[in-house]
Amino acid sequence: MVKANDIRVTQPKQLDEVSTQLFQQAIDKCSATGGGQVYVAAGTYTVGALVMKSGVELHLSQGVLLRGSVNHPEDYKAGRGIITAKDAENIAVTGLGTIDGQGFHHNFQRYGNNQGNRPHAIFMENCRNVTIRDIHIRNAAWWTARLFRCDGVAIDHVNIYSHSIVNNDGLDIDSRNVTVSNCRIDSDDDGICLKSDDPNFMPENITVTNCIIGSNCNPIKLGTSSYCGFRNVTFSNIVILPPTKSNVWDWSKEYREVPKGQLTGLAGIAVEAVDGGHIENLHFNNISMTGVITPIFVCLNKRNGVGSVKNLVFSNITAKAHGIIPSLISSIPGEYINGITLRDIIVEHVGKGTVEDAQTPLKENLNGYPENRMYGKTNPAYGLYVRHAKNIIVDNFQVRLQNVDARPAVVMEDVQDVLIDKLKDTSAQKTGTLVRMADCRDVLFRNSDTGVATPATLLKLEGKSTANIRCEFPIEKYVVKGEEVEPKAILEY
Repeated sequence: MVKANDIRVTQPKQLDEVSTQLFQQAIDKCSATGGGQVYVAAGTYTVGALVMKSGVELHLSQGVLLRGSVNHPEDYKAGRGIITAKDAENIAVTGLGTIDGQGFHHNFQRYGNNQGNRPHAIFMENCRNVTIRDIHIRNAAWWTARLFRCDGVAIDHVNIYSHSIVNNDGLDIDSRNVTVSNCRIDSDDDGICLKSDDPNFMPENITVTNCIIGSNCNPIKLGTSSYCGFRNVTFSNIVILPPTKSNVWDWSKEYREVPKGQLTGLAGIAVEAVDGGHIENLHFNNISMTGVITPIFVCLNKRNGVGSVKNLVFSNITAKAHGIIPSLISSIPGEYINGITLRDIIVEHVGKGTVEDAQTPLKENLNGYPENRMYGKTNPAYGLYVRHAKNIIVDNFQVRLQNVDARPAVVMEDVQDVLIDKLKDTSAQKTGTLVRMADCRDVLFRNSDTGVATPATLLKLEGKSTANIRCEFPIEKYVVKGEEVEPKAILEY
């Protein structure tokens, strides 16, 4: 940022309208005279919408408390956030100061889920070369920071705490050429959420790294809005923790085996294609999760048109989960999720699934709201469920149960071209089937280890269209169409 025309803002004797005018005059003058920094001295300021202009860096110094006005919507006619911008370039919000959205105020609390055009803490639209660095944001009245149709965004060392109201997402990114790094997010709704609201704008070339995320919903999420889709996205070196509080959700009331009062998110990683968009080339690597119910959730349905999901890699992930819905990948009949790699993954689940859970088919959901419970609040598998997919690699996938579970570790239905290598159940006690496959074809198992001292059912095959199943490892016992078959090194079905 050019600093030749720096302008200093100090705390006025009056707040609200006076503060807003003072800030806006400084921003306008800075931009009109060639750009530079608007430096905000320590103090408390209450403002409505501030409109950023090209070439301006708004620097909130340490000790600044910038409070959003609660005169909603009167004080936000100029924009959809406390700090807002449209069609600007080379803009920045920096400093160690704090933005407080005052979302606890009754003027905002009167709105329910997805209701009211409440202000974001930061909202930027159609901007180029945006930097958000070092600031603290708390108590947003809506999504905390919303970047819509921007090109070139750098978000670094931002600390977000939003537990004041429904829809308290952390970062909502609907932009391209984006880097997010070194952020700490603790939110009541989704943590870092990629959205795709414009069917003619593709959010792409996005990297998120070295972040710590706590969320009562989905810490990492792509969707639900997915009209164009997402392309070339990487999340790496992420720690997912339970949120520190929840003023909205108590998932123990809706999910089995979530302890009463337990703070937890839904899916640690959620990828949702439901609005006709195309999702491709995603990589999730080096991620540690606690405080989630479902470690990985991928869905494709036709809520607003049929899109596609292809080429997703999940690698080097560890997760300790609550509830009984495992990692879940599901499309709709006739449409296939294409190309999923699950490599070097270790998950620990509660267990306690019943025989009834194992035998209850997972219902289809062709156009429902995408979430891990969209197919029901249980699942026929305790480690991984895959349906309507092809080109699937499961390589060194390890599952550990805290309690005995009557369900198979892995269930696949209508899945093609599968490699399962080094699948392990490391639980102290194991019963039942390790893998059940129905209407699957072109499958190769190898190097898997049940770790069971006594004979156990390793593989159960069902369905008229099941074909070309090969196993390349020692088998103690396996079941084909409900009948036990003598052990043999290679099974061909």
